[in-house]
Amino acid sequence: MSQDEQDPMAARRRLREVTLVFLKLGIIAFGGPAAHTAMMRDELVRRRGWVSDQRFVDLMGATNLIPGPNSTELAIHLGYDRARWRGLIAAGVCFILPAALMVTALAWAYVTYGSTPAAEGLLYGIVPAVIAIIAHALFGLLRTVVKTVWLGVLAVAALAAYLLGVNELLVLAAGAALAAMARALRRPPGRGAAHGVLAAPMLTFGGLPVFGDPTGGQLLQLFVTMLKIGSVLYGSGYVLLAFLRGDFVDRLGWITNQQLVDAVSIGQVTPGPVFTTATFVGYMIAGPLGAFLATVAIFLPSFVFVGLLTKLTDKLRSSEWTSALLDGLNAAALALMAGVSYELGRTAIIDPLTVVIAVVTLVLLWKTRLNNAWFIAGGAAIGIAHALLF
Repeated sequence: MSQDEQDPMAARRRLREVTLVFLKLGIIAFGGPAAHTAMMRDELVRRRGWVSDQRFVDLMGATNLIPGPNSTELAIHLGYDRARWRGLIAAGVCFILPAALMVTALAWAYVTYGSTPAAEGLLYGIVPAVIAIIAHALFGLLRTVVKTVWLGVLAVAALAAYLLGVNELLVLAAGAALAAMARALRRPPGRGAAHGVLAAPMLTFGGLPVFGDPTGGQLLQLFVTMLKIGSVLYGSGYVLLAFLRGDFVDRLGWITNQQLVDAVSIGQVTPGPVFTTATFVGYMIAGPLGAFLATVAIFLPSFVFVGLLTKLTDKLRSSEWTSALLDGLNAAALALMAGVSYELGRTAIIDPLTVVIAVVTLVLLWKTRLNNAWFIAGGAAIGIAHALLF
C-alpha cells in the first residue's frame, strides 16, 4: 500500500495540486507540443520538484511510442506519477478542458457570424516568449539526455535529419534503434527486454452545422470516427489534417476543405492540445453535442494508452538493452523539440521587438523562478499594444 493510500489527506492534497497545475497549464500552453513540454518541465521539475529531469525525459520519450497527442499524454502520465489513477484522469481533463472550451466558443462564433476574430496581435507577443521558454527547457534537459559523446552525435544527426525533412517518426525510431544496436555491439543485452505551427487566421466561410438535429446514428458515426483517429494517429497537426480530410471531407462529405483548414488553424492558435481541432470539427457537424462527443472520442485513446504505458515505463530502465533504447529515443526527441522550436522561431522572431521579448524572457527564466504565466501574460500585453499602435 502506498503512502498516499495510507494517508487520504495527502492523496487529496496531491490530487488538488495536479488539478490546479494542469488547469493553469491548459490555459497558458500556447505554442504547440514542444512549448507544452517545456512549460511542464519548468513547472514540475524546476519549480515544484515533482519528478527528476531523468524521469521527465523518460516519460517524454515513452509517450512518443504510443499514438495520440504527445504533450497531452505527457501531462496524463505526470498526473499519474503525482496522484496515481485519479491524478491521471485529472491531469488529462484539466489540460484539455480550457482549450476545448475556447475552441467551442470560437466554433460558435464561426457558425453564427461566419468568422472568428484574428489573433495576430495576441500571438505576436506570446510566441517569442514561448520560444524562450522552450530554449530554456532544452538547455536544462541537455545534460540529462546527452550523457555521452555518442548520444550527442546521435542528437545532432537527428536534428539534421529533421531539418532535412525526414519524417518525425522515422527520426525517433532510428534514434532508439541505433542506440540499442550500439549497446548490443558493446555488451550482450541484459535480461528483461521490454508537434507547433504559428497560425493567425481571420476565418471566413462559416455556416450552420451540417446536422441541425442529428440522429443517434450520425452522432455515433462522428464518435467512432474520431475514436479511430485518436487510436492510430502518430505525428503532427499536419498528419491530423490528413486523417480528418480523409474521413470528414472525402469519405463522409460533412465539411468542406476550407472549413477543415479553418478548424486546424483554430486548433493551433489556441492554447493546449492541437487535437482540439476535433472539437471545432464536431461543432461544425453537430453543434455543441457534436463538439463534446468529438473531443471525448479523440482524446479517450490517450488515457487508455497512458494507463497501459504506466506498467512499462519503470521497466524500460530495468535492463541495459531497453535503457539504451530509451536513451536513444530521448536524444532524438530532444532533437525534434529543438528542430520544431527553430522553425517556430524563424516565423515568430521577426523584428527587434520580438527579439527583445525572447531575450528578456530567457534572462528572467535563467535568473528568477517566475511562473511561466507571467511571461505569457506579458507577451500577450505587448502583442496587443503593438497591434493597437501599429
